[in-house]
Amino acid sequence: MRVPLSWLAEYVELVPGTTPEQVHAALVEIGLEEEDVHTFDLVGPIVVGEVLEFVEEPQTNGKTIRWCQVRVAPEGERAADGGDAVHGIVCGARNFFVGDKVVVTLPGAVLPGPFPIAARKTYGHVSDGMIASARELGLGEDHDGILRLSTLGIDAPVGTDAIKLLGLDDTAVELNVTPDRGYAFSIRGVAREYAHATGAAFRDPVAAVPVTDAASAPFPVEIRDEAPVRDRAGASVFTTQIVRGVDATRPTPAWMIARLKLAGIRSVSLLVDITNYVMLELGQPTHGYDLDKLRGGIVVRRAVEGETITTLDEKVRTLHVEDLLIADDRGGIGIAGVMGGADTEMSDATTNVLIEAANFDPVTIARSARRHKLPSEASKRNERGVDPAIAAAASARVAQLMVDLAGGVAEGVAEIRDVDERDAIVLPHRYVSKVIGVDYSDAEVHDALAEIGGTITEVDGGLAVVPPSWRPDLTGREELVEEVARLGGYERIPSVLPVAPPGRGLTRSQRIRRRVAEVLAAGGATEVLSFPFANADDNARYGSADGGPVASVRLANALDASNALLRRSLLPGLLGAAKRNRSRGLVDLALFELGLVFLPEIGRDYGTGSLPAGGVLPDDAELAVLNAGIPPQPRHVAALFVGDAVTKQPGQSAVPAGIVDALDAVRRIGLATGADFEIVQGSHHAMHPGRTAELRVGGRAVGFAGELLPSVAEAADLPRVVAVLELDLDAVVELADPQPEARSIGTFPAATQDLSLVVDAGAPAAAVAAAVRDGAGDLLEELHLVDDYRGHGVPDGSKSLTFALRFRAPDRTLTAAEASEAKLAGAALAGERTGAAIRE
Repeated sequence: MRVPLSWLAEYVELVPGTTPEQVHAALVEIGLEEEDVHTFDLVGPIVVGEVLEFVEEPQTNGKTIRWCQVRVAPEGERAADGGDAVHGIVCGARNFFVGDKVVVTLPGAVLPGPFPIAARKTYGHVSDGMIASARELGLGEDHDGILRLSTLGIDAPVGTDAIKLLGLDDTAVELNVTPDRGYAFSIRGVAREYAHATGAAFRDPVAAVPVTDAASAPFPVEIRDEAPVRDRAGASVFTTQIVRGVDATRPTPAWMIARLKLAGIRSVSLLVDITNYVMLELGQPTHGYDLDKLRGGIVVRRAVEGETITTLDEKVRTLHVEDLLIADDRGGIGIAGVMGGADTEMSDATTNVLIEAANFDPVTIARSARRHKLPSEASKRNERGVDPAIAAAASARVAQLMVDLAGGVAEGVAEIRDVDERDAIVLPHRYVSKVIGVDYSDAEVHDALAEIGGTITEVDGGLAVVPPSWRPDLTGREELVEEVARLGGYERIPSVLPVAPPGRGLTRSQRIRRRVAEVLAAGGATEVLSFPFANADDNARYGSADGGPVASVRLANALDASNALLRRSLLPGLLGAAKRNRSRGLVDLALFELGLVFLPEIGRDYGTGSLPAGGVLPDDAELAVLNAGIPPQPRHVAALFVGDAVTKQPGQSAVPAGIVDALDAVRRIGLATGADFEIVQGSHHAMHPGRTAELRVGGRAVGFAGELLPSVAEAADLPRVVAVLELDLDAVVELADPQPEARSIGTFPAATQDLSLVVDAGAPAAAVAAAVRDGAGDLLEELHLVDDYRGHGVPDGSKSLTFALRFRAPDRTLTAAEASEAKLAGAALAGERTGAAIRE
């Protein structure tokens, strides 16, 4: 929300000389966030000038310029830049006439950009300044010609300071308004907050607006909401007011244009500018209809399936049945609370206006705005909740400005209202102090809640507080506590740091282990903890890749005689967990575990000898003996996938889990650890041949992934396809780059190409991909294998591998030739390494 200070000062007392920084500081103290400061970035002298004469001079380049004589100071006085009262100025615009009052930027002035103005020779003359357009002054986007003050209804003396005259000396503070404080999306709301922060007097603009009820039959309006959201109608308040006989061609006053511009809204036309001005001022979006274009009365209803509307941006939009629609006899004339329709738009030909101000259901408005991608200023306020008590005042304020600035006669406000009274919130005595930890007196609590506009009644044991209409965020005791705390001053709340535990936080290994668990869980897997006990068969089957003899640590006093060994692998525990869950009807499973395994060496004695006495600190020699008796205990991570990775659903067949899921989990572990996994064809006597990958980091084997042998899976009472992975996580952490370099995001367009290579059927696709990647060089950003084809058109014993390649340069847009050259270089290196040939 951008708040011009001159506008803010109308409703709250600002001490003369108050800076934007001081306003920001005051508002930050009560919980609003500062963003920026906005000005028109103008430096004088910029004055009102009068065109005395001009001569049109055609140029050799085909352009015609005007050599103008412009009075910039009263006769007999010096100009603001110290020069003569009449300046010669070259101007390329042709939309002005002799006698026009214009804005002249004299030498020494600076326009936004910055664009300094100086006397300079051009087109054979010395141009002593510049006649400015609205765009050059920052007032609008019109650059077709210079700004004639008569078009703004201004007739000021020559030499008048144009910056002050046009309101270009104003400054706006920008605030970040959180979703729960929609009332601060208005000058009214920010002025009230500034009053809370400083104690300055607040003048409610709503109270200054005279509201007259409609004396005659109001314009016909019906609220017909047959699909309420959350048991609440789409519109709870709907007001209308008619202003007849307006002159829509009148100019928007300069002060209004300047304020709208500083607030971030461009000037459109007088009537539209007035509705936007009131929306910013009061926080209540309003809409103006050309009354003569309406057909019949207005109905507020939900859209019907397939209904369309042409909105003010000239786009035809297909509506959803949840959209709340403003309609007349022809159909939709506006998406309620979001954007009006083009059929009833106000234009220069408008003479009679119907003003609408309403209170709509925030959920409905938010959904419609997102559904149609229309984040308008109106929807921004409506979806956060608008004060239901000010719709009539907002209508009257729009009518008041239209009468004052566009002429015409206003009729009274007609209102449909169905708003429930807010319930009181009971706040027990001392409750605020208990929650905040600050001693607030009963009087402080009472005064703070009264200051925010609450209606307070003394009840037995506390206060009954009815929140003000503009604060829908106040729904319980905790919100009231927060209001007391922020108005009382956050600086009163003590800052007590907890005592840090001994040590220096998590180690690198601990942080990485936590990240691994987080990424696997985020990918849909469930972490399990299994007992670290196993039997000899399990340790032999999963604890050795080749099935050779293994050593195990035997427990001296096993809890279960059948599982008297410490595990060498995490997989037996995962298989047992999967079996138990499937027996209970949970057939689609993704499980993982992080834990220690125990890998003693064959033939080594791990006896600990005699243990030291419990009450005696062992010396270094005794500790060395104890440590030597402990077998290696690396920390592993393992995962298991069984059943369907994607369940059957409308439009989607079931996708069974398999090796792809295990390798995808490996990829996520690599991202979490910073390890660059190399995936090569591997073997394991418990795994399916041809569907097993060996995982390496830096050339060192750290684990495996793939699918269990069907016979092994069936022996564990599981389906034939069970995908698993197991990694030595300690080794991965050791080999991973401790400070991986983040890849920059390319800003230039990418070039995409496909490459199909024919290779021997036994050649690993990873080896071919690596060769293509190395040969293509730094321009290759991404490579994916998208097809493995064997059949007609490919020689027997061969396969066709198709890769999708994406090329991008960091400093330019690649040409197709450059991308093709890099692709062919990759194909050539793949041919040298693997015998691959481009498929014809």
